[in-house]
Amino acid sequence: METRDMVRMANQISDFFKSYGEDDAKKEIALHINSFWEPRMRKMFFAHVDAGGEGLNPLVKAAASNIKRPKAA
Repeated sequence: METRDMVRMANQISDFFKSYGEDDAKKEIALHINSFWEPRMRKMFFAHVDAGGEGLNPLVKAAASNIKRPKAA
């Protein structure tokens, strides 16, 4: 998967949940990513966030602290 595709997917999740209000949206975004993204995708997500998260919606960045980092191999 390309980084731009991962960013697009994360932003689409954020767009869906933004009507929930910021606190609930952050929880729901994290729950969705934790439930449906495999560790490789979350590893890519955190590599991108750690590098500044270019292109990610602010709500996705805010939800990152509630997303499980995959365990190091």
